[in-house]
Amino acid sequence: MQLASAGYTETREGFRKRFELVPALDDELKDQVYRLRHQVYCEDLAFEPIRPDGRESDEYDAFSTHLLLRYLPTGEFIGCARLVTTPPDDALYPLPFERACAATLDRTVIDPARLDRRRIAEASRLAVASAYRRRRGEALQPVPLSPEDFGVAPRPRFPYILVGLYLGVVAIAHLKGIEKLFLLSEPRLADHFSRLGVQVLRIGAPVEYRGIRVPSVMDVQGIVAGLNAYSRPIYDEILDELARRLGSPA
Repeated sequence: MQLASAGYTETREGFRKRFELVPALDDELKDQVYRLRHQVYCEDLAFEPIRPDGRESDEYDAFSTHLLLRYLPTGEFIGCARLVTTPPDDALYPLPFERACAATLDRTVIDPARLDRRRIAEASRLAVASAYRRRRGEALQPVPLSPEDFGVAPRPRFPYILVGLYLGVVAIAHLKGIEKLFLLSEPRLADHFSRLGVQVLRIGAPVEYRGIRVPSVMDVQGIVAGLNAYSRPIYDEILDELARRLGSPA
């Protein structure tokens, strides 16, 4: 079921007026990413140690595409995420989830080592600024999402910030020709993704990694084809904008 044309346009324009996905292609924007991650992962959540320079970064940033989410009414960057790909000179280099879940991956479901490593990537380091994520019980969640975020009929709501970040990573993956997108996330996230029309396949047992996390995989083309009527206009807006900024055909 698709939104009527007027509903599609209204949803797309509503997102466009409030939010902007910006690829962090230069040092200044990457610095914004690292500072936001430091605020969330080091200062707020203590997942990582405090860094003297106030920037949270790791070895994977060198071969990642970073995204920033800007809240247009204030002009501030309020969220970030990255798409981690394999290094061009070492396709066998493990993605972050492959290290964290080395002992628990079910390789009978899917074995990342046997895939075309140029066509796989991982969604990683999603973070939302504290002022935009803190409601009761959410202080220790970097990117909170709950069933209440979607509301109930006849008054549905939509978690634009988190959905925008995830769809931004999917759009970047699509533009880069990625086929399989991996994720290490809270167990409940698969249910929330299903509300967007996205199928998530769990590929291993839970691990302790900043709380209980499970590895999963999504088919990028399947995500794009399966988006429901509420998420499709947002994805189309994000894809067109990122394609323009990156100089890539959508």
